[in-house]
Amino acid sequence: MNITDLNGLEIEITNLDEAIRITEQYKKYEHLDKGFSELDKRLNKYWTDMYEKLLKIKEKQNEQPIK
Repeated sequence: MNITDLNGLEIEITNLDEAIRITEQYKKYEHLDKGFSELDKRLNKYWTDMYEKLLKIKEKQNEQPIK
């Protein structure tokens, strides 16, 4: 499956659960040096967006009846 990131790039997801786990971690990262605060804000926005998109996909998968 593919998702589109904030930059409009298509990202292929091969393991949804792993992608959710990784993006959840990445959105928490920040530099110790406060000189990077603007970069950290942009990165947090990016990873939070990816995480939320992945969670929506997971929710939709869980709603589908098992055949």
